[in-house]
Amino acid sequence: MSYSIRRLSRNDLGAYKAIRLEALERHPEAFLSDAESFAALTDEEIEAALEKLTVFGAVLPDGRLGGINAFLRAQGAKERHRGWMIQVYVRPAHRGSGMARALCEHLIAHARAEVLQLHLGVWSENYAAIRLYEKLGFEVYGTEPRYLLVNGCFCDEHMMVRFLDKAPGEDK
Repeated sequence: MSYSIRRLSRNDLGAYKAIRLEALERHPEAFLSDAESFAALTDEEIEAALEKLTVFGAVLPDGRLGGINAFLRAQGAKERHRGWMIQVYVRPAHRGSGMARALCEHLIAHARAEVLQLHLGVWSENYAAIRLYEKLGFEVYGTEPRYLLVNGCFCDEHMMVRFLDKAPGEDK
């Protein structure tokens, strides 16, 4: 499978909206945002989010997106050393292809120039994602019980971190 990974811009608005809405509809337990709220956003609001975040896409030869993820840097003076990997999603047809890993590695490389540590949250029952993040050097540092309430069910979230200024597994 051929694809390239690049930062998305306002020119990618339609493709980003489609894949983000798909992610929120298919996996409501995996994201803090919900499909209905996202669908109600204006194009201008989504363009502003694309500018605030650093959103990467795995762009297929036909221009569609096979997957996305986003980087958000903390803004406070005391927390600018921290960043977040958010909005990680790969379409079902591309799962198991290495696309998710490539997107995450691309984001990690970007984050190295921005922050000292990278955080993420992952639904505690998303075992494939947890395995991938562990292979990439992330470690669980806590679990937030009942993080989300989705369709009447509570979802716990593992909080994970990777220290970019240390080798994976090295003491904090």
